[in-house]
Amino acid sequence: MIRIVLADDHKMFAKGIKGLLEEEDDLLVTAMFHNGKDLVEHVKKNKVDIILTDMNMPKLDGIGVINGIRKHVPHAKIIVLSMYDDQLVYDKAINSGANAYVLKGSDPDELIYTIREVFEGSYVLDYKRVLFQSEPNGYPDHFKEKFKLSRRELEIIRMIKDGKLNKEIAEMLSLSQHTVEAHRKRIHAKLGVSTAVELVKKAIEMNV
Repeated sequence: MIRIVLADDHKMFAKGIKGLLEEEDDLLVTAMFHNGKDLVEHVKKNKVDIILTDMNMPKLDGIGVINGIRKHVPHAKIIVLSMYDDQLVYDKAINSGANAYVLKGSDPDELIYTIREVFEGSYVLDYKRVLFQSEPNGYPDHFKEKFKLSRRELEIIRMIKDGKLNKEIAEMLSLSQHTVEAHRKRIHAKLGVSTAVELVKKAIEMNV
């Protein structure tokens, strides 16, 4: 179980994220705060796996949260969840010590997969990835929307279509084989297929 703490000053948004994450069997939100100061105090006293923080909050903003946590819990895993699609804001967060940066406008699955990748230590920092998450035309919309697929799932589908094995996909995406296998199980479930052959056939039909 991945234990998560969340801080966002928009209470309805925070509750929505909590509900979204707890639909997953391996994710649990153990605490939720609406200002940065309370989040930092909690992390100093309690063991958590992943910290989700907004950038703009009362009492202590996102950068203050990152700095405070890094000072007291240097190996903590921090994900910034932000509305700012801005290279300067991204750089400031990452340079302060954030492990990942996810846009609030991204697909919900992107946040879930980022949490898992950061937890496993396999997340690769890349601002282009952040941009790509919010890019509406990065993949065929009809396929993405119909099957509720994330960017990472579509990426893996294309690799499977190209004949890549789990080990090769894991190496190319800097993931563990276990993570790739978990992605494939979710892809099969979403597409309603049971074999790689059926998956590839579906992808070809949908022009992915």
